[in-house]
Amino acid sequence: MVGGLRGRRLQPGAETEAHRCGGVTGPDTCKIIGRWRIVEADIWDRDYLDLVEPAHIKIGDDGWAEFAFGVVQAGGELEYAKCCVFFRWQGFDEGDEITGEASAELQDDGSLEIEISFDNGDEATLTARPEMPSSTDC
Repeated sequence: MVGGLRGRRLQPGAETEAHRCGGVTGPDTCKIIGRWRIVEADIWDRDYLDLVEPAHIKIGDDGWAEFAFGVVQAGGELEYAKCCVFFRWQGFDEGDEITGEASAELQDDGSLEIEISFDNGDEATLTARPEMPSSTDC
């Protein structure tokens, strides 16, 4: 089971967080399915985020999430709730294998707050906006 968001740290217990986000569901009821443009991060500037390609996260309806920013590219299997998702991910940072956990939650302003935790201990909060119109009712 992947971790859930607790403050600024991911902890075991996605079910508890999923309950806060509307309960564990499937992709058919999840409101954040789609491609989101990452526009801000708490520890990286915009130039870094868009270094290789436009920074983004894709929340699929096929049980898979993918994200890319800076020199990081990764993906993982999703657990859905109504207004958030959780996933354990694996990928690459400048060719080095990396792993971690993440959650993404729809905010009242229609943005997506993404908490990413790298297994080496680094953590970041990113903000994304929908690339296509989507429902933001939560």
